[in-house]
Amino acid sequence: MNKEAIAFHIRGLLEAIGEDPDRDGLIETPGRVADMIEEVLEGTAYSNHEIAVMFGKTFPVEEDGGGDPVVMKDITVFSYCEHHLALMYDMTVNVGYVPRGKVLGLSKIARICDMAAKRLQLQERLGRDIAEIISEAAGTPDVGVKIAGSHSCMTARGIKNPSSRTETWTCLGAFRENRDLRDLLN
Repeated sequence: MNKEAIAFHIRGLLEAIGEDPDRDGLIETPGRVADMIEEVLEGTAYSNHEIAVMFGKTFPVEEDGGGDPVVMKDITVFSYCEHHLALMYDMTVNVGYVPRGKVLGLSKIARICDMAAKRLQLQERLGRDIAEIISEAAGTPDVGVKIAGSHSCMTARGIKNPSSRTETWTCLGAFRENRDLRDLLN
């Protein structure tokens, strides 16, 4: 990520909206914004495969208990909409998968969700990215992801409907075929 270029363009943005980027309150703003962008869009630097490798710590499970689903709910993330660069917030992610001889470390599930969200995103793609990463990291085709969140492009601009929330589902393998598995994500 080119933080120098980001700071340069933020300075230009401040000028374009009629601000003086040299006034006391704004003099360090371009650099601070560049630091923030590097942090909140960290996931841009990694492919889904690289995230799966980075957070793919697994543990073997016994054969007789390996087919039971693992579900983690209420993982909190935020992201930025690629259409307006608007904040997608109050987002919760519910993830389920059916292990195939191994399980992911629980913290790795939350880390995968967080890193996938740290990109310019669409909520629908975020669900797909998380499902693909979990599938690769856990070695299973059976993954479900449910995301619910608010989008400031809906709540703070345009229609300005502050109570609206968006819910998306991505279901792979058995989660697509089995309603009982999908219901675990509610």
